[in-house]
Formats: sequence, C-alpha cells, structure tokens
Amino acid sequence: MSGEVIWTPGDEAIGKTQMTAFAAASAAQFGLADISYDALHAWSVEKPEQFYAALWDELGIIGERGERVLEPSDDIRRVKFFPDAKINYAENLLFNPGNQAALIAHRDDGTRRELSRRELHDLVSRIVQALRAEGVGEGDRVAGIVTNDVESIATYLAVAAIGAIWASCSPDFGPEGASDRLNQVAPKVLVAVPSYTYAGKHVDVGPSIRAVAAEPSVQKVISFGPVPEGADYGKPATSIEDWLAPLAPGEIDFNRGPFDRPMVILFSSGTTGKPKCIVHRGGGLLLQHKKEQMLHCDIRPGDRLFYFTTCGWMMWNWLISGLAAGATIISFDGNPSYPSAERLFDLAADEKVTHFGTSAKYIDAVEKAGVKPGEGRDLSALRAVLSTGSPLLEAGFDYVYRDWKKDLHLASISGGTDICGCFVGGVPTLPVRRGEIQAAMLGMDADAVDDEAKSVIGEPGEFICRNAHVTMPVMFWGDESGEKYHSAYFDRFENIWAHGDFIERRKSGGFVIHGRSDTVLNPGGVRIGTAEIYRQVETVPEVLESVVVGQMVRGDQRVVLFLRLREGEELTDELATRIKKQIRAGATPRHVPALMAAVTDIPRTRSGKISEIAVRDTIEGRPIKNTTALANAECLAEYRDWSEANPG
Repeated sequence: MSGEVIWTPGDEAIGKTQMTAFAAASAAQFGLADISYDALHAWSVEKPEQFYAALWDELGIIGERGERVLEPSDDIRRVKFFPDAKINYAENLLFNPGNQAALIAHRDDGTRRELSRRELHDLVSRIVQALRAEGVGEGDRVAGIVTNDVESIATYLAVAAIGAIWASCSPDFGPEGASDRLNQVAPKVLVAVPSYTYAGKHVDVGPSIRAVAAEPSVQKVISFGPVPEGADYGKPATSIEDWLAPLAPGEIDFNRGPFDRPMVILFSSGTTGKPKCIVHRGGGLLLQHKKEQMLHCDIRPGDRLFYFTTCGWMMWNWLISGLAAGATIISFDGNPSYPSAERLFDLAADEKVTHFGTSAKYIDAVEKAGVKPGEGRDLSALRAVLSTGSPLLEAGFDYVYRDWKKDLHLASISGGTDICGCFVGGVPTLPVRRGEIQAAMLGMDADAVDDEAKSVIGEPGEFICRNAHVTMPVMFWGDESGEKYHSAYFDRFENIWAHGDFIERRKSGGFVIHGRSDTVLNPGGVRIGTAEIYRQVETVPEVLESVVVGQMVRGDQRVVLFLRLREGEELTDELATRIKKQIRAGATPRHVPALMAAVTDIPRTRSGKISEIAVRDTIEGRPIKNTTALANAECLAEYRDWSEANPG
C-alpha cells in the first residue's frame, strides 16, 4: 500500500544523527522550543538568516563568513546569501590531507585506483600550477570531455581552486553533442580522454575533441592518457603526464572569492533544442551539498560514498562534494552491468560502501534481472541507499528492503541540474513510507499547488519552491537579459520557482512525483501523471520497461503505451488485457491506455532518463530538435513507423 511505513529509525540511531545534533545546536543558539523535523523545517524557511548562519557554523565551512548572512529582496532571484563572504569550494574539500582514502576509482575493465587525501591534494596542486601556467585565471572556462575517473575529479577541483569555471560532458555525447554544449562557453583549455572502453568495447573520442577544439577560444588540449599517434586535434595537445612532469606538489593557493562566484556550468538535456548553460555558484554548491549529505544523508568522516554517475550528470558534482563531509568517494566508469548485473553490488561489498547512490531506473533494471544484492555478499556497512533521476516506484521500495537489506535508510531524492541539488529527499530521523519521498529538505519551501498557486494536499499539482535558496542558478550563460532564465522557472507563477514536475504532497509531509509537467497526460481534460501508469505497468513480470505518451486525435488526447518486453515475450491479447486490468485496479479507468504497442527499445537521454518528449513529438510528426541529446536516437524510427500505421 502506498504511504505505508516500511522502515523506522530507532531512537538510539536518531539520537546519533547529525540532523539531531544540528537541531539541538540551533535550538540552543536561537531558542527553538520544538526540534521535530517539521518544526525545524518551518524555522529554516521562516528564519533564513538564522538557518543559514547555523548551517555555515555547524557544518564547519572554511572561509570568511562576513557580517551579513542575507541581503533580502522582494524578488527571490535578487536575494543574496553571504554577500560579504570569501570562500573557495576546493579548499573545503581538500582540507586535512593525510593517509585516509579520499578517492577510489573503478572502471568496468577491472581497473581500481586509490588516492589518499594527501595524494589527491598533491595531484590537484600540480594541476593548479599547470593551469595557471596556461594562463587560466578567475572566470576562465575549462571544458572536459571526460570519464568519471581520477584525472577528471582532480582537474575539477583544481579549476575550483583557481576560481575558474568548469564545464563537462561524458565522452559518449559525440561530436555534435559535445560541441553544442562546450563551445557555447568558449573554454580556454580542453581536457579530454582520447578514448574509453565500455563493456569491453573501445571507443575513439578524437572526433569530439576536434569538434570542441575548433572553438577559437581553445588554446590547448590536455589528454588524459597518451595523445594517439597521428592525432590532429587542430590545437596543441599534450598528455597530462607530460603536462605535469616538470611540476612538484606543494601548498595550494586557494583563490577565495565571493559566495556567488560562478564555478560550474551544467547543461540541460537539450532534447527540445540547444542545451541551456546553467551557471552555478561555488558557495551555493558547497553549502547545499554539505547540508544534503551531512544532515539529510548522515554522511560522516570516514564513510564511503558511492554514486553511479557520468560526468554529464549533476550527481557527479554532488558525489565529489562528499569530500567536504570527510567521506571517501567511490567512482565507477563504464557499464554498471558488465560483466554481470551484480557488478556494483560486488563493488559495494568489497569497498564497504556506507551510502550507495544510483538511479531509480537502475534499481528497477536489476530487480527485473533477478539480482538479490543481499544474498552471498556482505553489505553490513551499508546504511543508506539514495535514488534519483526518476520516481522510485513502490515496487522499488519493496525490492530494496526485501532483497538488499532490511535495516537501512532508503532516500528517494529529487531536484535536478537546474539547482545541482535537491528540493525534496531523505530525512534520517523520519520513517520511510512506501512510494514516498520523505520530506522537503531544510531551507526549501517546496509545495504542490493548483493553477492559482494555492497549496493542494492529497492530489497532484505543480511542483514549486516559494523561497530563495543557495543553488538557484547565478544565470544562464549568454542570457544577458535574463529572459531565458525567467521563462524557464518564473513564467508559470509570479516570483515563485516552478520546477516543471507534477507532484503530490501527502498528509504525511511526504511527496510523490507523478512525472514532468510538460508530459502530463490530459485525456478528456483530466490530468494524469505518467508515473501513475508506470507504477502499475512495471509490476507486470513480462514488462522490462515502458513509456507512455499522449497523442492528439480529433481535438482530444488518447493515451498510448509502448512496452519493452522480456526476451521471448509477445504482446498477446491476454497480456494486453492483464496490463489494462492492473492499471484500472491500481489507478483508475481513465489511466487505461487507448493503444498499446511492443517496441524493441525506449529512447533515453545520455544521463539515462526516458525521453517521453522525444516519443510524443515523433508520433505527433514533429521533428526532434536535438537528437544528439539522446543516447539511442535511432530507436525513434520504430515509433515513426508506428505513428504512420496509427495516425492521430
């Protein structure tokens, strides 16, 4: 049953959490009478000056806080946090260099590399010197076409140490996808892997490197590995080994700057046009990530944080911030199911992972593959599982507690590239309810509202945030007037951030995401979130995954469900009837699709999210504006053929 309590933290465990310690310290400093989570959240929203002052102090931020915590404004976009502060993100991650493991990097070819905090500090110090020798300074951009590995993480930190701006994508984006993103920001230096392996296959990255290096601003290419013989990138190129060879490690001169100084440019998926370049402040990322990791995930010094991500997803930036909590971060690059679907669980057991992060789709995929992580391996160190990327369905909650581990904190979290953080997510002092995200995170006035921006409880509404927060983007790169930024988040409601999700706020205080607002179904004028249908369909054993969209027919919308079935299965009349019965019983008759079809593949973005928009536009006969944003755009031909046989 949705909303049923399926895990409760014990009183002793609650008392030991950093959330409890933060609540007690805040109560002592500011006279809070009630330190329940609901009361603490209300205080964090109603008294932002007190809350953010407490965050800075209690989370141990390194830097100069300055006199003012907040510069208020009636326009939430104009609110300034810590306007007098001087801070450096990398300084807060590379503190206390010593022998503790800082980074353990795995590849799907079996490579494992481990760096201590001292070794990572020393590598970053050499890259800082090398970048400065290339003329990279505050505000300059360094672009990366990189895998999730030691060199990319160290270079990211070096760029932050200088006060420059990092922008990256994973090497599977291809030449057009990489240049569409990175060339927009005019980088001075390009760092890149010359090639990579994925599930045993070797892939040349040369064409992508040439496409980005063609940007006139690029002065040099740094190759994470030997420059291939005969390679011509159009710009001077050297291997990172040769680049760093003359340089000895030393103390890092961290360039402290304003709290709002840009540090990272992230890119929207780009499925509806050229990707937006979303600029994030270093101070905001540091404070937001430490809040989320230390308070909401209870990550402590010595913990081992793993998140499966690529360098093109904001969870990569989030993972690296784990160093600020004193954790060892564990990365993985390649196919997570190579050579078997149990690969990441073996890694979790071998490395004694305490916090395991992944996507909801991965959890669903390994369940469909019959993997039982808790059988035959030691997951005794595992305290928390973090899930994001898409809604985690009720069956996913059941699977984790049944087949992974009974006693752990399962935190379904949601935010996105737009804020490089979370609006709603886990709270280690609260119970976990089946199918629900536990609560709005501290400092985030998140809500579900109707068309008049009035709160709605127990029914789906628009997902909004009413207050300013530290990871609202600084700007969109190249959007001098701010018009694109405004239209992305503030066109829907005046002075309220509209996130673009269709979400339900429960009486429990939890949230359920029903899908993206721009893909909400509307048959007969009734709004239906796509996740409501997925929750039912993906309980059917024959179905591996599905995508549901609306198709306009004579002025109304009919719901069309595409199914990727297990090998050897067919969409028989019996199976179709069973799926319809499941949807009708688990949701409503209005959720039952008008048409169903079996497909061999489902289009997804390069960060692994199913692209409902690409399917919808294809069957509506509209061109896909940017197929390079998709990892498997070729599969759209199957949907095009279907639409020709089933016109609207």
